[in-house]
Amino acid sequence: MSRITAMLSLCFALSACGQSAAPVSADGILLQELDALLARSPQAVPALAARARERHLDRTPSAVRAVESAKDEVLARAYLELVAQRQPRPNADEVRKYYGEHPELFAQRRVFSLEQIEVTCDAARQAELTGVLRDHAAHGASTDAIAEWLRARDVQHVATRGVRAAERVPLELLPRLQAMNPGEVQLIEGGGETLFVVRLLAAKAAPLDEAAAAPLIEQFLLKRRWREAIDMELSHL
Repeated sequence: MSRITAMLSLCFALSACGQSAAPVSADGILLQELDALLARSPQAVPALAARARERHLDRTPSAVRAVESAKDEVLARAYLELVAQRQPRPNADEVRKYYGEHPELFAQRRVFSLEQIEVTCDAARQAELTGVLRDHAAHGASTDAIAEWLRARDVQHVATRGVRAAERVPLELLPRLQAMNPGEVQLIEGGGETLFVVRLLAAKAAPLDEAAAAPLIEQFLLKRRWREAIDMELSHL
């Protein structure tokens, strides 16, 4: 996974300012920064590896351990891929059954226009805010007013507005969203350190018939089967 690094710009900045700095050891460089640099320049990896071998770095204890660990990770990934690929694809009856069991995703599918405020705070602050935000929502306060209230109290939050189809809403929250009326505001506890204040602007019917939904359902069921098989394999270890 790529990560943004400021290592090179920092070195250039120090050089430009005429400052001297002690050499930075390899131990002082974050591994994720090196990963990001190599990810951006994959064509340089073979040449760098060749230079490392010229200097016999491939024989150092740390490099040997890293190589063995990398081999183990590659083999572990290959094995889990094999476990997943051995799972049978869902058949037509399974796809039809899932379609019938989830009308909210297909036959009665909707597309929602929403305003949302994501509030992040620790458990103590969350306990303090939950009742107040629920009260604001119950009295129909606008998201702008709620965001202003949060800003005045230095509560970290992000306000967004957009369109979200039913399949992009967590299944456990979808019935609640479908039951809301346009203009209604609700507080949703997201678990952990997150609260959501959601205002439904509009909901538009956008059904999918079984023929259109079938490939999506098949892919979803297959991926779920992969995850279950991999979880089962890991639980045996």
